[in-house]
Amino acid sequence: MIPMSDQQDVKLEKVYTAAGQIEAHIIKGKLESEGIPAALQYESEVFALTVDGMGAVRILVPEPLAQKAREVIARTES
Repeated sequence: MIPMSDQQDVKLEKVYTAAGQIEAHIIKGKLESEGIPAALQYESEVFALTVDGMGAVRILVPEPLAQKAREVIARTES
């Protein structure tokens, strides 16, 4: 797995929007355990503005892995 920071010119696609940081980190960890690099994009530009970990967090993956990521997330939710 290539870390997201080492990939250049990779288009990212949103595969899920988590309700908060805890859910986002769980899903990110699951994706990474399946070999899918993932990044989190917080709703607020200023991280400190989120209250008690709440707020939408978008989970982004490299575009070619988006479908596989959605399948992993679907399995995780069921």
